[in-house]
This record gives sequence, structure tokens and C-alpha cells, in this order.
Amino acid sequence: MFSVIFPGQGSQLVGMGKDFCDKYTLVQDLFKEADDTLEFSLSKLILDGPKEDLDLTENTQPAIFLISYSIFRVIKEEFNINLNEANFFAGHSLGEYSALASAGALSFSDTLKILKIRGRAMQSSVPKGVGGMVAVLGSEIETVETIINENKTKYECFIANDNSFGQIVLSGKIEDLEKMVIDLKAANIKNIKLPVSAPFHCKLMNKASVVMSEEIEKLNFKEPKNILISNVTGKEITNSNELKILLVKQIENRVRWRESVLLMINKGINQFIEIGPGKVLSGLIRRIDKNVKVSAINSEEDIKLININE
Repeated sequence: MFSVIFPGQGSQLVGMGKDFCDKYTLVQDLFKEADDTLEFSLSKLILDGPKEDLDLTENTQPAIFLISYSIFRVIKEEFNINLNEANFFAGHSLGEYSALASAGALSFSDTLKILKIRGRAMQSSVPKGVGGMVAVLGSEIETVETIINENKTKYECFIANDNSFGQIVLSGKIEDLEKMVIDLKAANIKNIKLPVSAPFHCKLMNKASVVMSEEIEKLNFKEPKNILISNVTGKEITNSNELKILLVKQIENRVRWRESVLLMINKGINQFIEIGPGKVLSGLIRRIDKNVKVSAINSEEDIKLININE
């Protein structure tokens, strides 16, 4: 049994997908459609940079989706490997939209448009320099939650990502995160300030939630070919109405990636195939359970090595 998973923000790289774009008309057509849909040259930004523009959230989100979806289509149409036979699809934050499109629940153009809006709304929800994120390494989530709860009068911080055993990401105002970091250091808990411009997946993203609530209602969702796992609940999504609600909630709520992966493993999944730039999710899954098979697909050679377990 296997699952297909899609990466989120942070996996972007100038030049990602170039080999596929150079070789396959299918990918060239997708790149052109993306440029036409968004009315600017996303393809040039992906292939040539500059990096600082690619790293802008409103560009990063549709860019990572475009690469993930392009690779997915190449695997299916050029290599005749039907990943829609997977038991589950899941994605990390914006990767959930890559999962939706690849499962046929949302059209390619609608996904591009909503991710551009999502990225812009998230970026503008909090003034630049006010919010940030901190990675906490080597600590259990219960320990971090206890520190947050015991110091509510001192600062307000939130768990944004529960990524794996020993990797948690916090969000909040920079001044609050700095106070919490003092307590983390006092408890000998390693932490790293992340190079992001906004405090994602916490209540400071409320303005973005309002925008997304209005925009998601305009979208035409279809019945997905695959069972989707929600970031918000770490459980299966049962219908399109629930899906809409969860996509809005995702903006302000914790990404329950560890719980999502454990759910899939507990339901019999013994193989994960990561589709898109980077290998971030593959690394996280190995931390969650080193016994499952994990493959990250970034090149033609990676595709040739796909061997789906029965």
C-alpha cells in the first residue's frame, strides 16, 4: 500500500523542473498555461530567478505547485505509472493543493489562481517584520505545549507545524518568539529562527482566512480520485463541504503532518512517494518511521526507480 505526498513552502529552488521543461512538451504546455492564467511569467521566475522574487510567498506557492503537478503528469503520461492508484494523497500546507489538483478535485488553473491569492493574503496578513517562525529541534511536542501554556501571561506563541518526532515549528510575533526562545534555551532545547517573512499557521493569519473563505466558495470542487488527508485534522476528508471548511481552517491552524503520516501508516501504508522539488517530506517521514519506504521524485532517474510495493 502506498501514499503520494506533495511538499510545501521552503522546497523551492531556482531552476527546479528545468530538465522536465526542456524535454517534455507536456511540461512546456503547463508552464505556458500557468503564465497565461496568472498573467505574468511564472515560468521565467522558476527557471531563471531571481531567488528573492521566487521566495516571495505569493510566487513560491504557485511555483511549487506547478513543479509538483508537472512531475506528477510526466510520471502518469510519459512513464505510464498511474499514481492515482495510491491509497491516500496528502500534502504539507500548500502541498495539500497539489494533492487536490493531482487527485482531480480542483482544476489546474483554479489551483494556480487560488494559490496566488493564498500566498498574497498570507504575506499581507501581518506587516513585514512583525511576525516570524522558529524551528524547535529534538523536543517532544508535549514539552513545547507545556512551555507555551505555562507562560501565557509572558508571551503568545503557537505551534504552527508538528512535522515529525523532534521537529516542531512555532509562529508568533517576533517579540513573543524571542521571549519564548529564552525559555527554550533555559530548558536546553535547540531552536533555529527561520528565514520567513510571516507567522504562518496561527491566529495572526486571520485576515488571510477571511480572504480565503470568500475565494474558496467560488471554486468548483469535484469528487477526488483519491482519499485525501487533511493538515488540520490529520484524518481523512469525507466530502467537498468539509474540504472547503478545512482549507480555510488550514490558514490559522497547526499542520498536523506527523499525525497525518502516522494515520496512513496505521492504515497499512508502507511506502510514500514524494512528488515535487526537494526531499523535505521524505526526511520527515524517515524520522517518524524508519521502516517505511520513501522515494523523492525530482528527476527522470528518480521516476525510473519507482517501484510500487504490492
